Amino acid sequence: MAYEDLSKKIIAGVGGKDNVNSVVHCTTRLRFKLKDESIAKTDVLKDTDGVITVVQSGGQYQVVIGNEVADVYDTLIKVGGFADGGSVPDDFGEDENMSIFDRFIDLISGIFSPILGALCAAGMIKGFDAMFLAFGWLTADSGTYKILYAIGDGFFYFLPVVLGMTAASKFHLDKYVGMAIGMALCYPDIVALNSSKTVLTTLFTGSFFESQIHATFLGIPVVMMSYTSSVIPIILAVWFASKVQKWAKKIVPTVVKTFLVPFITLLIAVPVTFIIIGPIATWISDGLSTACVALYDVSPILAGVIMGAFWQVFVIFGVHWGFVAVAMANLASKGYDPIVVLSLAASFAQTGVVLGILLQTKNPKTRGIALPAFISGIFGVTEPAIYGLTLPRKRPFILSCIASAVGGGIIGLAGTKLWMMGGMGIFSIPGTVNAKNGIDASVYGLLIAMAVATVLGFALQMMFGRKSVDANDKPAKVAVNAAEPVTAGVDMQMATGGATKIEPTVTYNQATKLTSPVSGVVLPLSEVKDEVFSSGAMGKGIAIEPHDGVLVAPADGTVALVFPTGHAVGLNTAAGAELLMHIGMDTVELDGKGFETLVKKGDTVKAGQPLVKFDVQTIKDAGYSVTTPIVVTNSKNYHDIKLTKANTKTVQTNDPLLTLD
Repeated sequence: MAYEDLSKKIIAGVGGKDNVNSVVHCTTRLRFKLKDESIAKTDVLKDTDGVITVVQSGGQYQVVIGNEVADVYDTLIKVGGFADGGSVPDDFGEDENMSIFDRFIDLISGIFSPILGALCAAGMIKGFDAMFLAFGWLTADSGTYKILYAIGDGFFYFLPVVLGMTAASKFHLDKYVGMAIGMALCYPDIVALNSSKTVLTTLFTGSFFESQIHATFLGIPVVMMSYTSSVIPIILAVWFASKVQKWAKKIVPTVVKTFLVPFITLLIAVPVTFIIIGPIATWISDGLSTACVALYDVSPILAGVIMGAFWQVFVIFGVHWGFVAVAMANLASKGYDPIVVLSLAASFAQTGVVLGILLQTKNPKTRGIALPAFISGIFGVTEPAIYGLTLPRKRPFILSCIASAVGGGIIGLAGTKLWMMGGMGIFSIPGTVNAKNGIDASVYGLLIAMAVATVLGFALQMMFGRKSVDANDKPAKVAVNAAEPVTAGVDMQMATGGATKIEPTVTYNQATKLTSPVSGVVLPLSEVKDEVFSSGAMGKGIAIEPHDGVLVAPADGTVALVFPTGHAVGLNTAAGAELLMHIGMDTVELDGKGFETLVKKGDTVKAGQPLVKFDVQTIKDAGYSVTTPIVVTNSKNYHDIKLTKANTKTVQTNDPLLTLD
């Protein structure tokens, strides 16, 4: 089997199969997700024949192979016994080398990453709709308001359905089963049961766990709670369902697995969620609420500090609904609530930190998330900020909690109370105005707290959070053997699968010229934001920031590679040059969106013939660089590779570009 020996060395180098969560490949490299990167033998891998270098970046352990990566990947999958797609079943808590907090963050980030765009958009629309209502531009009974509110709030209301799908991917559950669980949690009749006036019985009467029962399942009492907009219940439910599905697959005959495995999974997982997972979340929530009320009676300032510090944590776990229930009870019995109001500075602390990230980041994708998250945060919708920015980076999230704690303490000091349940963010302010006293010191105290939380969150992020902003976007240093002459040798793949370097002589190719495959601004490879290209590890060449979206052949030749996603093309020219043209950085993650391939591997093409059409704006909107390296991967077979015109700053398609001597 070709590349078998190389594959074995790579698997050993990354710490063995047991250290691999998943492995995929792009145009030039194997992209591993390892359980523990510290046990990988990076230096050994870099010195392995057949491996160009190793890059640790963005949570991936990347082994750069070059043009043969697809063949190496196919062999590695077979040699390593990896499942289809290169994934290894993983689970929350499997990596014993990660702390519980790190595991939780990795889990939540992985589940929320696919939906960040829609999450940000919905948050912005919901916030603007509330603003239009507050300014009197719309009325609550107008069709415009209701449709905009449905767009903004609908995503959050049915969040368990969306998370059911993304969590299913994380836990290796059928995604439609995950969605079905979320749909059950949000089903109208289930939502209605939570506020039903029909009480069948009361459990644990007289105790902290006292609960009214509105329904039973097979005679088992069900403690209901509101699951719409919740996060943790659906994640736990999907995790449990993945275990049930795994068991069901073992016992169900193959001929009926298609429908019987989902049948068994849903029939077990959903009732268990309603009977066990939901009530536990309810009791945790109620316990925290009761403790906070008792703490407020002792010290409003201390209660504000604690409430402010942990409110965003409560939101993540979905236990904040217990405080909302307490607030509603307080409003009904006392006419005001002193508890939930302590959390009103939290969204502003989060917004201040996000503003800092927005100014600090150099990553266009991060900036694309930060701006809408900042806007929605002003209106109290912080999920995009939490799940998309601060929580995955840990330190900004902690800094936002510190700023929120200070804001909560100020609210407690001012004695601010909530006199009615209103909007979020800046639109929560009217709810703190007492009709009898008007705008008094307690309201001014809230305004001060919001301002302080925003400024403090921003200041803390600017002073202490900078290093965490783009930390996962910075490639590790790539060791390139600079001492090796360009003409030192040619790598040849042997039938045994290894790569043997032949040192004594090099046969140089005839001089040739290449035209520009795309129009745009010419950049040196050193400015490409990927160490594998910028270091010259893949070969010499040039990069272009494209103006249009058509990649053409820079010379007559044969198509050696067309990546399925369309973002990269390899070409062997008639004169012997081996070229790699890579449209954008990390654009493999787009999975073909914005790309249209016009040729296939083995096609003979003429200079100027279109190879790929791509949408520059779609790529940029997704947060990816569109910079396109044109690399001569067999650079060792040429004395020199240089720009045809030394002063070239911009080129048009088919203009003279590179001279290979």
